[in-house]
Amino acid sequence: MRFTRTCLAITTLTALAALLTPATAGAAPARAAAAGDTVTLAVRDALASLPVQEEDRAGYVRAKFRHWVDADKDGCNTRQEVLKAEALEPPVQGPQCALSGGSWYSPYDDAYFTDARQLDIDHLVPLAEAWDSGASTWSAKEREDYANDLGDDRALIAVSAKSNRSKADQDPSTWLPPFAGYRCQYVTDWIADKIRWGLTIDGAEQAALNESLTRCPDEQISVTRAR
Repeated sequence: MRFTRTCLAITTLTALAALLTPATAGAAPARAAAAGDTVTLAVRDALASLPVQEEDRAGYVRAKFRHWVDADKDGCNTRQEVLKAEALEPPVQGPQCALSGGSWYSPYDDAYFTDARQLDIDHLVPLAEAWDSGASTWSAKEREDYANDLGDDRALIAVSAKSNRSKADQDPSTWLPPFAGYRCQYVTDWIADKIRWGLTIDGAEQAALNESLTRCPDEQISVTRAR
């Protein structure tokens, strides 16, 4: 089950904040984290490392984030890949990756499903939110990669269509999962996803995340930078 988070064992750096600290006299300049680097730090430090700036939705169109694609050309698109990966009981895969049977758990509302048609694949940080916080300057390919990110199991998640449509494009300042038992995981993963893609946060979002984390363990998170 993809909700059990494990540290990514690639290259572990120190805290992201340390990577951005100016070099001391006589020392080699610190290198900022780049695509492919893995940063490991406590979630509160991770939140503190995120740049804060106002958001701007000017020019946003959902179609600028192309999805769902079949990136590896195996016949299954991103939605189908997530459904297969997160199934509690694996579905039967038919021609053109048609899925039947199987069962899933939606952590947003603590509910179980046996019909994939009742599930949406949620972009943890919604496409519009990503646009507002940095993706407006990305290339079309970077936005496609973001919208189909299978490289980190926190980025895309199968949840009930009802909970996903309730969330829409809101950030944690205005929406948290109805199931309180998942909220710490949700805000921790939100922070990790923003670090992975080099996105910013706004003031209200920062305040809401800080407030949520007062009720959560200051766990270590590992994030491999996508850009």
